[in-house]
Amino acid sequence: MPQLSMRDAVNQALHQEMERDSRVIVLGEDVSGGAGGTSNEREASGGIFGVTKGLLPRFGAERVIDTPISESAIVGAAAGAALAGLRPVAEIMFADFVGVCMDQLYNQIAKFRYMFGGKSACPVVIRTAMGAGMNMGAQHSQTIYGLLTAIPGLKIVVPANAHDAKGLMIQAIRDDDPVVFFEHKALYPRKIEVPEEAYTIAFGEANLVREGEAATVVALGRMVTFAEKALDTLAKEGIYCDLIDPRTTSPLDEETILESVENTGRLVVVDESPPRCSVAADIAALVASRGFESLRAPVGLVTAPHAPIPFSPALERAWVPGPQAIEAAVRKVLDR
Repeated sequence: MPQLSMRDAVNQALHQEMERDSRVIVLGEDVSGGAGGTSNEREASGGIFGVTKGLLPRFGAERVIDTPISESAIVGAAAGAALAGLRPVAEIMFADFVGVCMDQLYNQIAKFRYMFGGKSACPVVIRTAMGAGMNMGAQHSQTIYGLLTAIPGLKIVVPANAHDAKGLMIQAIRDDDPVVFFEHKALYPRKIEVPEEAYTIAFGEANLVREGEAATVVALGRMVTFAEKALDTLAKEGIYCDLIDPRTTSPLDEETILESVENTGRLVVVDESPPRCSVAADIAALVASRGFESLRAPVGLVTAPHAPIPFSPALERAWVPGPQAIEAAVRKVLDR
């Protein structure tokens, strides 16, 4: 089985779905590379992260569409195309720019199915790059999946590796509801084995990455990798934990989390976002309200501080939750 990076896995998913279904289109800033030099030829570089590379030569400019620098226009056009029968995949270059098109997300595509009594579907996927650790500053480094998880009508996907990214992307394109797909920039180059054939991963089904009886650790996106490093250290001392990657925050696989906590009695939630009104807070509240009798210690939260992301590399490293913080949180709930 070949090894692919997350960048290449998403690219492969787009190629395979565009090949399978002529209704699938891609649109966004520089998704086809923009115009190159004085010849006005497309470079087909696939945007600043290279995720859509090669789509233009294969599928042409009618299906791989460069847009103006306007997130409102991108998402609005994608919504209209979806209502008209296409299956658009729109790219917002950085997740931080979601604020520019929030009305299209919050008041339009999330509510079409409800407002039209289920007679209308809006099968649009919005891809976007997120996350700190790349020294891109406070306005290009946020993980805002929690903000959009709070909106009914949107499905939110946060893959932690290339295998899941491909399966979840194909599922997102085939889904009849709007999906926001968050890709962590720091995970783009990381490689694991990915099947060549097309496959789907169902939304709302968490991945049990590791098993153990000491505690339950729930982590998202890049934090899954950091949690694995922390659990490697603990395993050397005979401390084994469940590690759950929800993969989607809406729908959320509540039952897997609750069943794990019932077995372990302890919970640590790891989330790169700041703590207030976060996915970490939501999962902690879920367990406190529906699994309180299982808990043998207070829930541990490992999050970023409630502060903007620093541009300074040293300060950014301190801002991002790391393996040592996760290890310390697990030890704390075990001591309690």
